[in-house]
This record gives sequence, structure tokens and C-alpha cells, in this order.
Amino acid sequence: MRDSSNLGLHFEEDFTMSRTQKGFTLIELMIVVAIIAILAAIAIPAYQDYTIRTQVSDGLSLASGSKTAVAEVYQNTGNFPGTNAAAGVASSASIIGNFVTQTAVGGSGVITVTYGSEANTAISNSTVTLTPAANAGSVVWTCDSPNIADRYLPTQCR
Repeated sequence: MRDSSNLGLHFEEDFTMSRTQKGFTLIELMIVVAIIAILAAIAIPAYQDYTIRTQVSDGLSLASGSKTAVAEVYQNTGNFPGTNAAAGVASSASIIGNFVTQTAVGGSGVITVTYGSEANTAISNSTVTLTPAANAGSVVWTCDSPNIADRYLPTQCR
């Protein structure tokens, strides 16, 4: 037979050991929450910048067809078209996207991409202009935006 006093002692030791091995302490949980908060503070602004740059690129992709048409008209006539119709593209209100309300060909072949209210507030109601220039028989484009921060523009527009 076993001594009953020893049984109680072993039971108590086993009980305290199993209690200390269950779960996390409050400090450990607070450290995990602090780490997650720091990571979120870094990741959220970076993601927002990424989405804005994507929206700007969407508008420039929509303008690529107009760029081709303007360059083609210049190659054929020696003059830049002044309207969407003269460039042979759809009306400015027809060349739209999720974030772009219009893509217009203006005087001297300048293409203006206008971002609407669906775009991020950093670029909503802003424009990007693509300006053509003749260069030894070809057309080169410069990109500019008076009201969109440089960090949101593609590298060729900075």
C-alpha cells in the first residue's frame, strides 16, 4: 500500500504544474497585440499608396489607345489632332474606367485623363496630362499632373 500523505503531495504538485502550463499570460498577449499594431501601422499606409498608384496606372492604361491614335494621325498628316473625333477615338465620356470619368484629346494632341469620385480622395477630381512632341519623325510623350503628388505617379511622369 501507498502512504496517503505522499499521494496528496504528488497530486498537488501535478495540479500546480498543469495549471502553470495552460494558456498565455497577460503580458505575452499584450506583446503580441503590440507587435500586430506596429505591423498594421506600417502596412496600411503602404497599401494605400499602392492602391492609389494602381488607380493612376489604370487611367494611363485607358489613355494608351488615344496615344496610339494621336501618334498615327501625326504620322499621316504632320499635325496633332485637337479632339477625340479628329484622333479617331471614341468620345471623351466613352473612354472611362472604374476610377476615370473621361479621357479627352485636346488642342495639340494633349490627352487629359480625369479621375472621378470613385478614385481615392488623394486623386479624385484630379487630372494627368500626356503631351506629345515630334522628335525626328516619331512622337515622344511627356506626362504631368498639376494636382497629384509625385509619389503616386509612374516613374515616367515624375
